[in-house]
Amino acid sequence: MNFNIYNPFRNLEFEDHICFLSGKETQNSITVFPEWLMKRFNFDQDAFEMMDKVNKLSYSDLKMPCSEEVEQAINKMDEKVKAAFDLGFEAMKKVDDILLFQWIGRIVYGVLYHEMSLEKKRMIKYNKDFEVSPFLKERYGNFHLMLQSLISPISFSEKRPWTISLFQLKYSADIFSYRDDAVNLMFQLGINGFGFVAALQDNGAIGEKQAEVLEKIKGHVLHPIQFEELYARFHYSEYIFQYQPQYEISKTEDGIFIEAVPIVADQNRPLFGHWDDDMFAQVLANYWQVYGIEKKDILKFQKPPISFLENPYTKDFVNPENIKLPF
Repeated sequence: MNFNIYNPFRNLEFEDHICFLSGKETQNSITVFPEWLMKRFNFDQDAFEMMDKVNKLSYSDLKMPCSEEVEQAINKMDEKVKAAFDLGFEAMKKVDDILLFQWIGRIVYGVLYHEMSLEKKRMIKYNKDFEVSPFLKERYGNFHLMLQSLISPISFSEKRPWTISLFQLKYSADIFSYRDDAVNLMFQLGINGFGFVAALQDNGAIGEKQAEVLEKIKGHVLHPIQFEELYARFHYSEYIFQYQPQYEISKTEDGIFIEAVPIVADQNRPLFGHWDDDMFAQVLANYWQVYGIEKKDILKFQKPPISFLENPYTKDFVNPENIKLPF
C-alpha cells in the first residue's frame, strides 16, 4: 500500500501554508480546540498564554494549517467524541482509546505546534538558527506519526504508547478545567460528569506507577481537588521518568504497525527517579492554589504530605463525599 508519512520535525517545518498533519500545501486552517467545545463552555475568546509568558492568543485564534482531507477526518472524529460527550461518562467510557488519543493528541500537538512556530519566528527575527535536540525530534516525530493514524493506515500493538485515565468527576455544570504540558505531552481535562488525565508517550509506565490509586478511584465520583492531585501525580511522575519510550515501527501489507516496546530498567537506574516529597509538594501547591492551599500546608516537618486521594497514614482511599471543599 502506498501512502505518504510526513515528519515536520525532520526539517522543523511549521509553516502557515503546510498542513500540520499531512504536509500538503493548503490555505485552510482548523482550530486547535474543537469549536463545539469552545462554544459549549464559552472560552473561545479567553486568553491562552504561551510558554514564554509574554505572547497570548485567544483560544479561537489558536489555529493550524489543515488540508481538506485532514479537516474532514478531524470533523468526523469530533462528531464521534461530541456524541459521547453529550451522553456523559458511560458513553465516554465506550469511546475507542485510539480515537480518544487522537482527539487529545490534536489539542496537545496544536499547542506544541504554536510553541514551535513562535520560537522559530523568534529565532529568525534575531538571525539565529532554530534548533531542537535529537531527543525531542525523535519523541515529537513519533508522536506526530501516531497522530497520522487519523488519515493513514497506522495500527498499534495491544500495549499502547500512552496512558489515558477516564473517571467520573463532580464539577459545577459551567466549569471547564483544562491543563496541558505540551513539551512533555501531558494533558488534563475536567468538566461536569467526567475528567481524564493523559500521558501521551509513556508506553503505559506512568499508568502502571499510579495503578494502585487508579484502582481505588474506580466507582467513585472524584472531587475536583482529588482530580488535581491525580494530575499532579501524573505530571511529577513524568518529570522523574528516567527512560525514553521506544517503538518498533514496521511496514506491513496493510500500512504501518507501531509496537510499544516494554521498558526494562537496568540494575543501576530504576524506571523512575527518587520521589522527592518537597518537590512534589511544590507541584501540588500549583494545582491547589485555587483552594488557598500552599506548599507549607501540604508538607510539614516530620509529617507525610497531605493527600485528598489517600489517607497518608493508612493509604485508604478518601471518600469524596467527606471532602467539604467547594466544587
